[in-house]
Amino acid sequence: MFIEPNISGERRGFIEVICGSMFSGKTEELIRRLKRARIANLKVEIFKPKIDVRYDELQIVSHDENAIVSTPIDNSQTILLLASDVDVVGIDEAQFFDDQLPDVCDQLALRGIRVIIAGLDMDYTARPFGQMPNLLAKADFITKLHAICVQCGNIANYSYRKTMEGSQILLGEKDLYEPRCRKCYYEKR
Repeated sequence: MFIEPNISGERRGFIEVICGSMFSGKTEELIRRLKRARIANLKVEIFKPKIDVRYDELQIVSHDENAIVSTPIDNSQTILLLASDVDVVGIDEAQFFDDQLPDVCDQLALRGIRVIIAGLDMDYTARPFGQMPNLLAKADFITKLHAICVQCGNIANYSYRKTMEGSQILLGEKDLYEPRCRKCYYEKR
């Protein structure tokens, strides 16, 4: 990603969105970018939805068990209160946040903050998930990651839920979900 040099000295914020299916490496990429920001001596704050306790209550943890400490929050407005005097804000599992998240991210970027967001772009029914479509529309940079289809080995863009029970939000891992390519996803539906 090329960032244009800012010769005026004014700090410019922007929004980056990392999206894809489950098991595509979204959280891994988010953690990598946040750790690099810390290496650059930037002040970083990281947030995740309070409901996501799959691996840890406080840390963002990738499926590969890479981790970074975060602040679990109930609503996106809290980010504005807790992200004062920072250079970078990281947000994981953005699809689980309320409808204020895109506006919150806009406000942060207008403050000169780099906002890095990771989330599922589609739910298990292959429909846009939560506020991700709005975040993608507002993003300055988008990275779409792919997993590997467990059925055929092609690139996977879909999160196949092994059970049809439950609501749209059903936290789980390989016990409940698997990555599928388009063909294998629709063959099983």
